[in-house]
Order: sequence, then C-alpha cells, then structure tokens
Amino acid sequence: AARVLAKIDAENHDIHRSAPLSKPTAILPDRRERGGPSHNHKFRDRRGEVLFIDARKLGVMADRTHRDLSDADIAKIAGIYHLWRGEKNVPVGAVDGLTAYEDIPGFCKAAKRAEIEKHGFVLSPGRYVGAAEAEEDEEPFEGKITRLVADLRAQQADAARLDAAIAANLRELGYGG
Repeated sequence: AARVLAKIDAENHDIHRSAPLSKPTAILPDRRERGGPSHNHKFRDRRGEVLFIDARKLGVMADRTHRDLSDADIAKIAGIYHLWRGEKNVPVGAVDGLTAYEDIPGFCKAAKRAEIEKHGFVLSPGRYVGAAEAEEDEEPFEGKITRLVADLRAQQADAARLDAAIAANLRELGYGG
C-alpha cells in the first residue's frame, strides 16, 4: 500500500474537529524518501522531494472553525498529487487543464530536501507555496484612492452620528455626563 502522509498544518494546534484551524493545508511527502527502489516503477523518481499543498482558498467555511471542501476541491488536490507522482490519466478538468505537474504559486509546490533544510525543516506550506499571483486591478489608482477616501469620510460621518445618538440615549437613561 502506498504510504502517503497527509498533514494538516494548524499552526501548533492539535488536529481534531474542535481545534480552530487558521490555514488548512496538506503536506504529502514522497513515499520513497526512506531510500531504496520504488515498488512501482511507472511513476517518476521523487526521492528527496515533498509536495506542499495549501488548501486555504478552497472550499467554504461551514462555521467559524470548519471548512468544507467540495468534490471539485478534493478532485483538484488529488489531481495535483497524481500529476506530481507522474501519472498520466488525471482528468484535466480537475486540475485546471494541466497535463503534467507544475508548481502553482499560492496553491502547491514540490520542494527539494535542500530547500526544506534551508528553512530549518519547518513544514508550513506557506513557506514553500508562497502567495498567488495578484490579480490586475483595472481601476486607476487616482480614481480608486479618491473613491476610498470618500467612502472613509462617509463612514466617519456615520460613526460620529451614531456616537452622538448613543451619547444622547445614555444621557436620557441617566448615564451620560
């Protein structure tokens, strides 16, 4: 049987249903990292390599501490893993059209042992996966900052109005000075 370790990095929280997980991630070490030949020669040699998958942006929050993954999310994670192993029959729809493994910034990275050692053997996927590429913002900066400042001023005016209403209500109740 294939030895695959799936680890949820919960920033030093115990892994059980009641623990708040700030960043659900999967780390999938190579089953052949202990050395020796593979039992199945149809996959590429991955010795000394670890696949990091950061699944924080997948799924939906079921409540404050639990994230539910859809079948498509699970298929994407599994598909990336199978591509990383070198499998050829991975449904392209599950992995955004990929037919061979490649690192995806913000989602997955195949890290070599030397890189992991450089990071002090810390297995937080964010160290390796990095951030996703930023989306282009089509709104010009000058227009955006003008709009944001106007929004801020309107919110500050609302806050002042609400503060005055709360103070008046407290005075009516005999608690305002």
